[in-house]
Amino acid sequence: MSEKSQDTLLEFPCRFPLKVMGDKHEEFVPVVIEEVRIHAPDFDAEVDLMMRESSSGRYLSLTLTVNATSKEQLDNLYRSLSGHPLVKVVL
Repeated sequence: MSEKSQDTLLEFPCRFPLKVMGDKHEEFVPVVIEEVRIHAPDFDAEVDLMMRESSSGRYLSLTLTVNATSKEQLDNLYRSLSGHPLVKVVL
């Protein structure tokens, strides 16, 4: 059964992509995956993670697709990721 929140146009549950960017650092990917799994325990990095390096090789861009169950879950996930010191941008 889908649920539509009053303050969003999304219908839950849904597949929701997040773009996370940061410096290319050995801990960046594991830390982001760990943060995502706190809020979306069913996240499967083998299937739902795409990684792209910048042309300079200095930055990494990750696209993670989560099974979103609520706006609150997405808000908490966004706050958790954007507050991490290794993360530069979350879209």
